[in-house]
Amino acid sequence: MSGSDDTPLMQQWREAKSRHRDALLFFRVGDFYELFHSDAEEGARLLGLTLTSRNNGAAARVPLAGIPAKALDDYLARLVRLGRRVAICDQVEDPALAKGIVKREVTEVITPGTVLAEGLLSERRNNFLVAVVPEGREGADAFGLAVLDVSTGDLTARKVPAAELTAELGRLEASELLLPRALETSRLLVREAGGPAFTFRDDWMFEGDVCSDELLRAYAVQSLEGFGFQSGDVSLVRAAGALVQYLGEIRPAGVGHLKPVKILRPGHVMLLDEMTRRNLELVEPLRAGEEGGTLLAVMDETVTAMGARLLRRWILEPLVIPEDIWIRLDAVTELHGSPKLRAGVRDALGGISDLERLAGKVGTGRVAPRDLLGLRRSLERLPAIRDAGGEASSALLRSLTSDMDCLEDLRDLLGRAIADDPPATLQEGGVIRTGWSTELDDLREVRDGAVDFIAGLQTRERERTGISSLKVGFNKVFGYYLEVTKSNLDKVPDDFIRKQTLANGERYFTPELKAWEEKVFGAEDRIGQLEGELFGRIRAQVASEVTRLQDAGSRVAAVDVLTTFAQVAERLGYVRPEVHTGFDLEVRAGRHPVVETMMPREEFIPNDLVLDENGWIVVLTGPNMAGKSTVLRQVGLIQLLAQVGSFVPADAARLPVTDRIFTRVGASDNLARGQSTFMVEMSETAAIVHGATERSLVLLDEIGRGTSTYDGVSIAWAVTEYIHERLGARTIFATHYHELTQLGDLLAGVKNMNVVVREVGDDVVFLRRLADGGADRSYGIQVARLAGLPSGVIARARELLSELEGTHTHGGEGLGRRGAHRPGSEAPPDQLSMFQVEHPVVRRLRDIEPDGLSPKEALDLLYALRREAKD
Repeated sequence: MSGSDDTPLMQQWREAKSRHRDALLFFRVGDFYELFHSDAEEGARLLGLTLTSRNNGAAARVPLAGIPAKALDDYLARLVRLGRRVAICDQVEDPALAKGIVKREVTEVITPGTVLAEGLLSERRNNFLVAVVPEGREGADAFGLAVLDVSTGDLTARKVPAAELTAELGRLEASELLLPRALETSRLLVREAGGPAFTFRDDWMFEGDVCSDELLRAYAVQSLEGFGFQSGDVSLVRAAGALVQYLGEIRPAGVGHLKPVKILRPGHVMLLDEMTRRNLELVEPLRAGEEGGTLLAVMDETVTAMGARLLRRWILEPLVIPEDIWIRLDAVTELHGSPKLRAGVRDALGGISDLERLAGKVGTGRVAPRDLLGLRRSLERLPAIRDAGGEASSALLRSLTSDMDCLEDLRDLLGRAIADDPPATLQEGGVIRTGWSTELDDLREVRDGAVDFIAGLQTRERERTGISSLKVGFNKVFGYYLEVTKSNLDKVPDDFIRKQTLANGERYFTPELKAWEEKVFGAEDRIGQLEGELFGRIRAQVASEVTRLQDAGSRVAAVDVLTTFAQVAERLGYVRPEVHTGFDLEVRAGRHPVVETMMPREEFIPNDLVLDENGWIVVLTGPNMAGKSTVLRQVGLIQLLAQVGSFVPADAARLPVTDRIFTRVGASDNLARGQSTFMVEMSETAAIVHGATERSLVLLDEIGRGTSTYDGVSIAWAVTEYIHERLGARTIFATHYHELTQLGDLLAGVKNMNVVVREVGDDVVFLRRLADGGADRSYGIQVARLAGLPSGVIARARELLSELEGTHTHGGEGLGRRGAHRPGSEAPPDQLSMFQVEHPVVRRLRDIEPDGLSPKEALDLLYALRREAKD
């Protein structure tokens, strides 16, 4: 890529590329963005572009690929999804005024975590860029995180223990991680398909002094104490400063909507690990690509995009401070009990655009004329929300609405300045309303008068020349002209000046037409220039109120979610839970919020469940397909909804404040990390027993099923004992190990429940109802028959089951009815009967006639049989 013989254009490209070596450089040339050299080759491969070449002066021809400028966002979206960085090098001066080659500069670098274009963002979820910095060194016990949504300007910082880093990053669903190179080999950060893009930067960029100075400069303050930073928050300063510095490089024009850093201290929201988010299907279904099937899908009746994003965040951040939960529940209760208030608020919300992202567009200078129209119409709806809130009695609803800033001054400005139906772009003209600028109105009058004169010129010239087919036309290349067909050329007067020859005629102009044309063009040029200046001033005035806009957007989002909770509760029959600071959990007629929406309401069987001092651990047994996993998830979702501040699907619910919800449901491997199904199972179980406390809710669906029966039941037994004796966590343990039901007799806090089934001949009917006591059978063969196994397989399985049950039923002290022993006791005899119908020793014993044997013969026979048994 030597540049000694480059053309001026390629020299310009090379200079820009040297500053953005890790990005694909989209280089503006006329109406196209071009890619050169290796960028062209990679772009052609990733985007399916045609790879060509161009002459580079005296140098060899260079690879070239291009896209139309108007299609840029479509191609950027594809590259962002692939995790690629793109630098946009635009023309920054008018080609008509340029002396020599048009000046170009990189105006924006687009990365997965910093996109702003609407087509690259999901309106119903945040797009987070997260900076991660270790406390002190790579092997530190904690990390500082700075989290930014560039589209809204929200910037938060928090400290996370190393053990919780993976869970926190998963909850944030970051699009891009900003990391010091010291973390390149960290085992805590694993790149996975579909995960965030990793951006590593030199370690010095994360140094405390560098980052502190960056924050002071960005916010124009003398101290960071006003943001809430404390002496021990060095890692938070480093993370936030590095992120702001990176953002300044990505967007050289600046980000005027960046909010002050908000410090989030531990203990306000519940940490949800990957297991819980996945197993409860909170925001994503278990099977990627499926539609619906999540708690979010059921609960999302939000009216605004802001509300949709906030609802997602609330579901992933359940509250753990009782007072915070009660305040939300009070607001939902009021909205639920007042349909008129709720309907009025939701009607007003329906006309509000995405104020948070509109503020972001204004702050970054990307706002378009129609954005300002949408902003004006949104501001017109705010008084209705404020007035409705004046009737509210709940503290949260009143604080969100009654003192809402409706930005009347901004609404009035936009109403007087922006046309009611502006074009999509400023260049199209007609953005500024008539009456806003006297100069602009005069110019429009001159232009329109000239256009009217020219329009009337056709009639006058036809009368003057006698050429009835003469017409006045216009194109961008030749301007206005008079067109005459060949058959009428002899009638052309002397003052017609030839402009263009056509196959069927000639085009002319007259001095008079030229003078009016210059009036039109002159007026239009000045109109365009003046509209641009006026729009820029209006945009600047709006930008100066970004903080007020952001506050209004935050309030609207919260009101939207609260009314949504009330709306869903009304439609689906949810009730307000009693959330308390004790430990007892009681749910009456509880339902699974997702499953019940997938079947007719009358078909879902509600269930009761109580976890208290008489039994805080439930050993839940029952066959496959009976609904044990549904019960587990149901309890977890009811608990989570309550702590989010929502009503719950039940007839009544009394729930304690829980610090964590742990789930271990199903079996899967993780081959990418070299983990078998059993290893994943044990890793998840280990995370639970290490992280749970007496205030936790633990939901276990099988432990030890990935190994031998005796290993598995021993592990399951030991884990249950550990939770009972050491943790005291409220626990539901669904299992096929019926041996565990004996724990109900041995441990005071364990009780047995089962999901009831009924046998009808060879069939089994699932009643989906919980009952006290343990199940004594798994009905595995019946389920296998329902699944479609061949009848021959089913028949043979019944034979083997009958034989095994007969072989293993004995009177020794054990854990279960089929001969499983208490962990640590001697294992039962080998199970040879599955492969040999009858052992040879047994056959010889059956043929012996004891009464015909002498004592000596009997003794010899006994020794012989013993030798055979050993063989």
